[in-house]
Amino acid sequence: MSEISPRAEISPKAKIGNNCKIFPFVYIEDDVVIGDNCIIFPFVSILNGTRMGARNKVHQGSVLAALPQDFNFRGEKSELIIGDGNVIRENVVINRATHRGCQTVIGNSNFLMEGAHISHDTKVGDHCVFGYGTKIAGDCEIGNGVIFSSSVIENAKTRVGEGAMIQAGTTFSKDVPPYIIAGGKPIGYMGPNNTMMTTYGISEKVQKHIANAYRLVFNGQISVFDAILQINDQVPDSPEIRNIVNFLSSTKAGIIGKI
Repeated sequence: MSEISPRAEISPKAKIGNNCKIFPFVYIEDDVVIGDNCIIFPFVSILNGTRMGARNKVHQGSVLAALPQDFNFRGEKSELIIGDGNVIRENVVINRATHRGCQTVIGNSNFLMEGAHISHDTKVGDHCVFGYGTKIAGDCEIGNGVIFSSSVIENAKTRVGEGAMIQAGTTFSKDVPPYIIAGGKPIGYMGPNNTMMTTYGISEKVQKHIANAYRLVFNGQISVFDAILQINDQVPDSPEIRNIVNFLSSTKAGIIGKI
């Protein structure tokens, strides 16, 4: 049985799971599904298209499934998918997708700090941290274990690979590869993210291979294509190296610091 304040405004069509706690002045629209054991604090708005899993905490002033801030939006029915165990702090805004049948996706166990904004059609993995005031534009892809420091701006249709960290105040319009630290103005490669790799159980030997791969990418005066060839030829294979090569090979926006 959920504990729902009589001062919350909740559509009778919304589906609320078991053992949820919903505080006063929460607003929930018709086409909403909330899983078990969620806590929704006062003055949260959960709008049509939200599909939320279990054990999420949504703090004061946040808006979930806000209408896309996209000039292509025509009022179509779309969704915001939120997994399990996320913490969404005060005044966070997450937009649902722009077009019918499409989704904005937030994975599991992410932490969105105060004032973060995730825009339409963006896909976020698991165990990510979004620092104060970080803004993610539309159609972005963010891997697992990514950390955004405060006031980061990720521009539209870019990707951040798993285990990467973006330093505070950084703005970028190209892809950030996996397992690195990126920052500065303009954004650049600041070295491998050894702390995150160690946390995720990547061996010291493989970390050295990753560092060597990125020396080829960022320190040489060669194209990304040629860097990939050199990585395949010179760096011992591992799942992490394949992940890097696949990420570099599939870039459309280009890689930070490279043409």
